[in-house]
Amino acid sequence: MSYSAPSQITQRQLAYFEGKHVLIAGELIDDFPFELAKHCKSTSIFTTNYSYYKQFADHDPIHCYFGSELTETINADMILLYWPKAKAEAEYLLTMLLAKLGKNTEIVVVGENRSGVKSIEKMFADFGPINKFDSARRCSFYWGQCTEEVPAFNQQDWFKEYQVEFENHTIEVRSLPGVFSHGEFDKGSELLLQTLPALRGHVLDFGCGAGVIGSVMKTINPKIHLDMVDISALAIASSIETLKANNLEGNVFASDVYSDTKENYQFIVSNPPFHAGLKTHYSSTEELLEKAPQNLTHEGQLILVANSFLQYPPIIEKAFGECLTLAKNNKFKIYSAQK
Repeated sequence: MSYSAPSQITQRQLAYFEGKHVLIAGELIDDFPFELAKHCKSTSIFTTNYSYYKQFADHDPIHCYFGSELTETINADMILLYWPKAKAEAEYLLTMLLAKLGKNTEIVVVGENRSGVKSIEKMFADFGPINKFDSARRCSFYWGQCTEEVPAFNQQDWFKEYQVEFENHTIEVRSLPGVFSHGEFDKGSELLLQTLPALRGHVLDFGCGAGVIGSVMKTINPKIHLDMVDISALAIASSIETLKANNLEGNVFASDVYSDTKENYQFIVSNPPFHAGLKTHYSSTEELLEKAPQNLTHEGQLILVANSFLQYPPIIEKAFGECLTLAKNNKFKIYSAQK
């Protein structure tokens, strides 16, 4: 089994986990929990990634929980945190999980050095001691223990609020840490919205993030039936709050590309993600493009924005027979295809 670099350094330190009830969280991308489960009393996973959740949901003896917040009662005395790409998300997860598990909880933090994992030293200072005990493969391994009482966690305190102005409309956006475009209006999304035609029927906002695109589409086209999907539970929670803040209606749910969508859509609209962790990652967008015709109605339309350097047109042409460029600037292009 080939593990990620953070998992490989963790594998070198299995003695830390002997006899522990371990809760794993953060930037998980491999099957290392199965290996870890052989050395612990129990192993649980909390993930905000729906795809990762689906991989582990039916595998005993590991219990896997998906959401923007861990609400279930679990038996754990140690947290293994894989450092996420966003420091604010690491702080969110750390605070939330420590509030859930309480004083005396041990913690292991592992991550790539370039991801800023060293920030844990300052971040954990109010909770107790933490120190680096190993370094390998450009990763660091920290162990610490929460020796202080942890304040109650209130998710509402973690939403960042900002406004988006678009064609005389003001959209209130509420966004949790780690969500794309957290705290600002993405320029690619802005170009996409400027280019969209009048929408009708069932519309899918794929990779909804904080809900900016979906909320603007529903504001301008109030009669559409709007579905908003994302793989991230933090994005799902943010989009729900953004719709609520603007008195808009839409169905917001987790989906691994089309795994949980049920409608044939008149329009699929997206500013698709192309990063997973610190690496460039295209597979979910490729699946979005390749399977789009099967998820569109007759004469349904795919419209997306992408960085100019991304090679999406050949994939769209293979799926649809053609790919149109509706707009472009020095950084982004708007692509479209019709079934």
